[in-house]
Amino acid sequence: MLGRRRLRAGSNGPQAAIVQIASSICNITIRALWCIMIEREITPCLVGLFKQYPFVTVTGPRQSGKTTLCRATFPHLDYVNLEAPDQREFAESDPRGFLARLGDGAILDEIQRVPDLLSYLQVLADDVERNSLFVLTGSEQFRLSDAIGQSLAGRTALLRLLPFSLAERQRTGASNSVDDILYSGFYPRIHDRKLEPRQALGDYFETYVERDVRRIGEIRNLANFRRFVRLCAGRVGQMANLSSLGADAGVSHTTAGHWLAVLEASYVVFRLPPFHANVRKRLVKTPKLYFYDVGLASHLIGIEHAGQLGTHPLRGPLFENAVVVEVLKHRFNRSRRSNLSFFRDSRGLECDLLHENSDGMGAIEIKSGATVASDWFDPLDRIAKTLPGITTRAIVYGGADRQSRRSADVVPLAGLAEMLERFEGREKT
Repeated sequence: MLGRRRLRAGSNGPQAAIVQIASSICNITIRALWCIMIEREITPCLVGLFKQYPFVTVTGPRQSGKTTLCRATFPHLDYVNLEAPDQREFAESDPRGFLARLGDGAILDEIQRVPDLLSYLQVLADDVERNSLFVLTGSEQFRLSDAIGQSLAGRTALLRLLPFSLAERQRTGASNSVDDILYSGFYPRIHDRKLEPRQALGDYFETYVERDVRRIGEIRNLANFRRFVRLCAGRVGQMANLSSLGADAGVSHTTAGHWLAVLEASYVVFRLPPFHANVRKRLVKTPKLYFYDVGLASHLIGIEHAGQLGTHPLRGPLFENAVVVEVLKHRFNRSRRSNLSFFRDSRGLECDLLHENSDGMGAIEIKSGATVASDWFDPLDRIAKTLPGITTRAIVYGGADRQSRRSADVVPLAGLAEMLERFEGREKT
């Protein structure tokens, strides 16, 4: 759209008028299409923070919907994709001229591709001294966070957009079947365009390896890296043991640590920290491993259709992955940081998920089965005696009905968001 602005500024006569009319029709059409798309839960936070800061930075995995979100929310802003070689070269070679072309602000997509531009944005914000200037997006969280910390500290709000939440996914008309959720995952493009998940997730992974991994991690042995990622998918919900992962992938402990950091930097996996407290127990200190999208994890372990998941040995860990990341989305979509951990001591007492807030702590057990069993409640009773701060106990399971028991509420996956709203003491948004 920079080209359109230059043409308007330097052309006169019928040709320029035709270009302007065509451009206006194009913009109206695009905005109309955006209006019928699924509104993301994070939108109110994005709008509110843009009024309070000169910049808002939206990070998240590729294809999580960052560009669509920002352009739909701010259709009046120009849009520049810094993945485009010509725009990137312009921004790198003449940053002042590049920003001057943008007037009152713009959406700058994949800003991590030109990190030096952030320093010029800082100067611009300090000179202008007003909010609502630029919306920045990026898909490499650590590199972008470091660059922002150095240049835009205190000047930008930071939001994390993950793929669809369960409620957003449902609004596309996607199946509510647990096995279909675990198979197809939450990437917006799969559900917006009704793509075959096996093909779409395969293409996603291959494109990611060829494009992002080569650039971020400088990884030369891509075959070993692909095997490493599949091994990670086979360990969802387990301890992130680098020695074991490295040995199985045929690489050193150090290399395994580096590769896992690359996967975290590009929003493929995350590590859930263990809970630490002054309790008279020896607690596990190793984090657990999860994928940001359970559909991608399913694809990487070889799931080719939803029917395979009914009897698959990893159905339970995949269901656990889906629940944990759904709670994480609930936090991020409300501009809150992760407050999640898990509990495990040396004697085997375990709680899948601890959710802290100012009023107390929620203990959540995760079970993929559709039939409630009495022994599901025992760990929660023991955890409540071990950690006095627990105020809420719940079991998220693979069934469809909600139940209230003496020891805990039992909620289906579809009821998780409502339970979290009640726990946090806030009205449902």
